[in-house]
Parts: sequence; structure tokens; C-alpha cells
Amino acid sequence: MKKIIYGESNFKKIKINNDYLYIDKTEYIEKLEKTNENFLIFLRPRRFGKSLFLSTLQYYYDENSADEFDAIFNDTYIGANPTPLKSSFRILFFEFSGIEVEHRTPQQIKNSFNVNLYVSISKYLNSYGYSQIDIEHIRSFNEPADIVKEFFERVQDDKIYILIDEYDQFANAILAYSMKDFLEIVGKGGFVRSFYEVLKGATQTGVVQKMFITGVTPITLDSLSSGFNIVSNISNEEPFNALAGFRQEEVNYSLEQTLFKKCPNIDKEEIVYKIKEWYNGYLFNVKTEERIYNATLVNYFLSKYDYKRCEMPIKMLDSNVASDYKAIMKLFNIGDSERNYKILEELIENGSITGIIKDRYDLNQSFKENDFITLIYSMGFITIKNEAFGEVFEFCIPNYVIKMLYFNYFAVELKERNNLAISFDSRRPLIDLARGDIEPFKEQLDTSIKTLSNRDHQGFTEKHFQVIALALLSFASFYFIDSQPELNNKYPDILLIGRDEKVPHNYLFELKWKKEKDSYESIKEEGMRQVEGYKQLDKVKSIPKLRSFLLIGSKDGVEFLEL
Repeated sequence: MKKIIYGESNFKKIKINNDYLYIDKTEYIEKLEKTNENFLIFLRPRRFGKSLFLSTLQYYYDENSADEFDAIFNDTYIGANPTPLKSSFRILFFEFSGIEVEHRTPQQIKNSFNVNLYVSISKYLNSYGYSQIDIEHIRSFNEPADIVKEFFERVQDDKIYILIDEYDQFANAILAYSMKDFLEIVGKGGFVRSFYEVLKGATQTGVVQKMFITGVTPITLDSLSSGFNIVSNISNEEPFNALAGFRQEEVNYSLEQTLFKKCPNIDKEEIVYKIKEWYNGYLFNVKTEERIYNATLVNYFLSKYDYKRCEMPIKMLDSNVASDYKAIMKLFNIGDSERNYKILEELIENGSITGIIKDRYDLNQSFKENDFITLIYSMGFITIKNEAFGEVFEFCIPNYVIKMLYFNYFAVELKERNNLAISFDSRRPLIDLARGDIEPFKEQLDTSIKTLSNRDHQGFTEKHFQVIALALLSFASFYFIDSQPELNNKYPDILLIGRDEKVPHNYLFELKWKKEKDSYESIKEEGMRQVEGYKQLDKVKSIPKLRSFLLIGSKDGVEFLEL
């Protein structure tokens, strides 16, 4: 079985020894050239495989790789269909993901930015035969704009293709904790904007002939404004919907080459279903019907699958990836954090929100509702569900990974906003629940409901009850949480299904909320009838070791009735 690409983004290393399971994306090189645009930006959420595609461009266009072209691009689309521009540029590669910003002053951030520039420019000058004197001279400059300006003076006869990876990662991190620092660094007069203004000037002189930039959000690009208005954003164009990430056929191929070869007797349909639930769901152009998987997470699954026992990985989400997403969640506080929270709450309660994908931000103005919707769309926390009308889209949570991250976030927010004296992220009540002792979880939920419903008694609804229960349960990584309250009550509110047969108990929870004017007996009778009906569904009957409960909540707490 070939190696799984996980944490590896060097295209040459992946292809030259033919040891890796590679999904060919080189057809997009041809598509990019056919756009007749020389300066492009492509935005996708974190961990989608953007860096590997940039490495592909690097080796395809680099004149230094011409002698290795056949070996590197063997068995690829572009290897069989090369364009006239192959191996015809010198590559200047900037990578901005490693710039430290936390607890740093703008000057310290600029120093770190400079180090990245020095490293990238030194690699270029070494690769293409420039002298050590040239390198040392450039290192004598301390302003990013001056560094690259001097560089372009010395290479003015070269034909350069600039590649920039994660152009906005450090800027987003700055924005997450200080709008003032962000505007100082990226806005007019800031060193980042001045840097890009020099790049723009180099495109006009002809030394920079092509450019491809990757990132997550358009905020930094928009803040650069006229200082860097030469790039064409292809992120939401139909031909590039699957440039990063995996299509279903690519996931199927990966499974056939790995898991299904090693474990031919497993339930293949079940595996495909689970992977789709966890990692699929992204749509970046409403005219394109096919939804896209997060490529890194699919590869994580394949690399961590227990091939010896033919069992699912213990963890379905890499903790490093979870940390990435939780870090970027700090951007939820941009602008009116209370309004943003209400938007996220609506998304969880109703399963969808409607809004517009904005073309531009202006952070000097108020950060409006559709600005926030565009932000969380860019970050991958929502995706297009369908077109509502005109420019208005309906958005939904793309998959189970993102849904659980949302619920983790809400659990922490609920605790902090309401000073709850409980540990929402404690696994102990959930471990006890799995073992059959429901009391610790009941106590945790009961305390939360009493506190929160009494503070917001008039506005508290069954939806709030469900969100709080799901937020608490979201830390139970050993359960798959199936929540389908939107399907016209044809399914239980919550199903807790063990990730494997070792989990001692599975659970069905139906939730009812009793207001003061409501009849307890009628709510109880309706709930019990619903639970008994759910237990007759084929989907539910097939769940082993299932315990079923009706949860009746009110401002006085929660009652658990086992049926």
C-alpha cells in the first residue's frame, strides 16, 4: 500500500519516488493558464491542500526543474498535456504561515516578516546563481518594501513567477486580538501594504510575470485595497470548485487503493457514509453540484485507520487541525461580537442562515452582518446550501467536524457568558454516561438549564434546550452524535452512537420544553409516544445496547424518564 499524504506538501518528494497515493490536480494548471489572468488569488479554508498545489506550480514552472520534468510529472495530466509555459520561469516563493504574532508588538511582527523575506529571497538568489554579496546587501535593509525593491533591482532581467502561501494567516491572527494593530500593519502606510505595492510595481515593469497567492479570507486583500488591486480572485469560480479538496470520485479512489485493499470484507458503504458525514459538504460555487471533502482530514483518516484490525481510528479529527480551527474562531469577535454570537446561535438552532457573500470589506467602517457571514464562509465554518434568490444564499454547516467544533465553542461561550460553575469540557460525566451512569450528566445539564433558563426565561425555548444538551455532549469524542431535529420529528432529537462496539451504552434522547402554562402530563404523554415511535424505526432498531430517554426541561431543571 502506498503512503498517505499527511503533513507532506512537497510535490517533488511525493512524486519522484512514486511511494505516495497522489490525487492528480495538475489539470488545473492548464485551466489557470486558460483564464488569461497572470495574477491570481485562491482562497480556501485551512487544511484543504493549497500548499501542495503551490508546490506543484513551483516544480512545473521552475526552469531549474526542467531536467527532472518527466520524472516529477510522470503519470499526471499535465505531464501528458504540457503547456508552452512549463519550465520557463524563476520561482520566488513566500510562505507566511510561520510568523509569530501572539504577544508581539507591530515592530516585532515586522521583524519576523523580514526574516521570512530574507529566507525566501536568499533561496532565490542561491538557486539562480547570484552572489553572496547580493544576498548580504539585501539583508542590510530593514523595511519590507525596501528589501523587495532592492531585490527586484538586482534581478530585473529575470522572468519571475511569485508564489505566496497563506498570505493572510499571520494577519488574521493579528486581527483576532487587535483591530488597531491589524490596520496599522496592513492598512494604508502599513509595512504589509507597502510590501504588496512593490510587488505590484514589479508586475508593471515586467520582472514579475505571473503570481499565484493562497489564503483563507479576503480581509487582508481587501484591506490592501488599491495598493494591490491587480489580482483576480478565482476562489468562487465554477472551474476551480475542486482545485483544492477531494471530489467524491477521488475519495472513492483513495479508499480503493488503501482501506478496501487491506480490509476487503468491511462494510464499504458504511465507511463511505461516515467519511462523507465527517469531512464532506463544501460548495464554493452554487452552479456546481458536487460537494468537496477537506482533503487533509480524509488523508488523516486513511493514515490513522487501524488496518490490522480493520477498525475506525480512535480519533476522527487530528488535534492539530482542531487547534487550527479553534484559533481562527477568535475572529468570531470581530465587530459586534454579540451580533455574531446570535448569527452562530441561529445557525445551530435552525441548521441554516441566509446572507450575501461580500466582495469587499472595509474594516474602517462598521463590520456588518454580511461581513461576518462572508468571514465564516471563507473560513469553512459554513458553506453554500443553495441559492435563495439573487445574490442571497442559504448557508449550512458543512459536516460533522465543523458541527462539533461549533458545539465545543458554544459550550465554552455559555460558561463564560453566564459564569457557570461547571466544567463544560469535562469528560468525566460523559465517560460515566457511556458506562451507564446517567446521573453526572443529568446533574451537569440540570445545573446549566436552571441557570440559563432563569436568566432568560421568557425567551428560552426547546431549541435552546437542545443546543445546550448538544454543547455538553459534543465533548464525548467516543460517540457519534446524530442530531436531526429539522426532519419534521421523524427522527429523535439526539442519538448517541458509540464510535465502536467497545462503548457500553448507546442513547436516544427526545427533548421537550415545558413552559409555565403548559400541561406537564400532555407534554410527557406526547414525548413518550414519540420515543416509542422512534424505537420502531429501522435506523433505531439496529442500534445495539440502546437506552431511550425522554428529557423534560423547564426553568426548574431537567427530568430524565427512561422508556
